[in-house]
Amino acid sequence: MMRNSALFSLLLSFLLFSLSYSNPPHEANQLLKFSGSPKALKIARDNWWKIIKNNNKFPVYVSPQEGLREADKIEKLPGQPEDVKFDQYSGYVTVDPMKGRALFYYFVEAPQDSGSKPLVLWLNGGPGCSSIGAGAMQELGPFRVNSDGKTLYANKASWNNVANVIFLESPAGVGFSYSNTSSDYEITGDKSTADDTYTFLINWLERFPQYKSRDFFIAGESYAGHYIPELASLILKNNAANTNTVIQLKGIVMGNAYVDGDTNEKEIFNYLWTHALIADETYSIIQSNCNFSSSSSRNAECDEAITAARNEIGRIDMYDIYAPLCSGSSNIKSSVQPDPCAGGYVNSYMNLAEVQKALHVNAPYSWTACSDIIEDWHDAPATLLPTIHELIGSGLRVWFYSGDQDSVVPVTSTRTSIDMLKLPVESQWKPWHVDNEVGGYVIGYKGLTLATVRGAGHLVPSYQPERALAMFSSFLKGGF
Repeated sequence: MMRNSALFSLLLSFLLFSLSYSNPPHEANQLLKFSGSPKALKIARDNWWKIIKNNNKFPVYVSPQEGLREADKIEKLPGQPEDVKFDQYSGYVTVDPMKGRALFYYFVEAPQDSGSKPLVLWLNGGPGCSSIGAGAMQELGPFRVNSDGKTLYANKASWNNVANVIFLESPAGVGFSYSNTSSDYEITGDKSTADDTYTFLINWLERFPQYKSRDFFIAGESYAGHYIPELASLILKNNAANTNTVIQLKGIVMGNAYVDGDTNEKEIFNYLWTHALIADETYSIIQSNCNFSSSSSRNAECDEAITAARNEIGRIDMYDIYAPLCSGSSNIKSSVQPDPCAGGYVNSYMNLAEVQKALHVNAPYSWTACSDIIEDWHDAPATLLPTIHELIGSGLRVWFYSGDQDSVVPVTSTRTSIDMLKLPVESQWKPWHVDNEVGGYVIGYKGLTLATVRGAGHLVPSYQPERALAMFSSFLKGGF
């Protein structure tokens, strides 16, 4: 069902107005543009499953990989700290030779016992945002960028402490990934992204064959709430067909995940009210007059209430409602609060010629945090909950985690979406701890776990690195 474009245009302008004061990471803007745009085609659950089940793209394209792993090894990133004790790789994997479409990756192995640790694919959302710029350089990667935009410092809570991690720029047109066929950018959507990511994985495992038998997990955030279930579903289907390399998928974990659009837009306002950001009267009018799943005509009372809410909230970062705004080169290196200007430092670093040379980049355009080449998104299911339900039934480990200070994909949205799955509770809500402090809360359902991360915004590992690492380690072990 297409959404009420007038209502969602107003909602979009409301949220972007608030975000414009905070200079937030670009992923929030990209998700809000997507969710509020009438150009974003939302297809029904039955049609989506028809697309997935009728996808007979077997076997996928596999190219010779001899010598490419050695060529992809990074000798040293410009400005990196001394005494780095893990191997790094980056480069391109061709996913369509006829069209010249190639995806760029950055891979970091664990500094200790990399041969026994699992393999993890990290995906940022958007849709259309960089997993290297956010995931690797601002969240869970081994380095972060200093305020000079030229040097790096170590992230002691990097997830490669417990896993070997691939950061993938997906789809083509994002980050350093590209296509030589410009029309590819006009048909990008969920299905093509899942297909290309699967083809990437098959070829990457040929390039790094020592990981073929390794336990494999998919992690990500935001619109990766679409990417991850869709990719996991495709992997399971192809594993069953046994026509390609069998990927040893064991589980998925999604942070502040956008999985059900109608639920998310409604729960944004529940979150704002419960966190004392909008007035009781405004909230009551929104509850009574805004139908977030209806295609009915525009409601003047709803419009006025959303405008009032925008004014009531004022100048804050909607990505983290308690975070300071970017007001210059502060370069905060706290484990509690990241530098609000970090995105600008990353942009400077990724566009240095010496950095791109070290990363083996040959993209035909400058790096940006979110794609300005992909203008429209061709397809997306209205909800991923049926897909997630299928994955739970397959026996995969399925986790959600949620930073509790994010209002863009708030914890209220995640909890409501999980409730819609109607899963029985197996372990009651309880706190989990890091260094004798409450790190968040966890509840176990049959086949699914939800963990909150206390004091974190949308990019959880950026705001709370130690707590995020503890949560992720627990996911890999199967529980707290």
